[in-house]
Amino acid sequence: MGKSMVPKRLFFTKGVGKHKERLTSFELALRDAGIAAQNLVRVSSIFPPQAKLVPRKEGLKYLNPGEVVFAVVAENSTREPHRLVASSIGVAIPSDRNTYGYLSEHHSFGETEEQAGEYAEELAAEMLATTLDVDFDPDKSWDEKKEIYRISNKIVRTANVTQSAIGDKNSRWTTTIAAAILIFE
Repeated sequence: MGKSMVPKRLFFTKGVGKHKERLTSFELALRDAGIAAQNLVRVSSIFPPQAKLVPRKEGLKYLNPGEVVFAVVAENSTREPHRLVASSIGVAIPSDRNTYGYLSEHHSFGETEEQAGEYAEELAAEMLATTLDVDFDPDKSWDEKKEIYRISNKIVRTANVTQSAIGDKNSRWTTTIAAAILIFE
């Protein structure tokens, strides 16, 4: 298998679901994300060398019902009325595309979509920095004008997909999901 098991593409997706049953709220979040018809296998968080990040619409075209699909998944649930929940996937992609990058999962309470997304990006950039064996301070490494991280003079592109939701006022389960879907074709 070897090289054939290295994904060539990835796409981000997200969703939210609400229901009186927790499992059903999760299913509805998967439906909202467009990935309910697949059998998801959760994997750890490596962005493969030379992989291309594609838009969700393009990525969904590669999926078939019943297919086993590898994914990095963040999820969160609450049944507390008005409680803010978020799920986020961050990515740090090195400028040298022959090097692997990192994906991070973050799930939180009380953070806005923007806060959770920024944190997930920082997590991914920090994980990448440790593989490069360099110190990483997100405040010092962030180039606001160019919206990129500079880690030991290496440019790193970051992004995130984040889903937040406010807990249902009638105490139904509210589930958020964010995922990076790996495609082998």
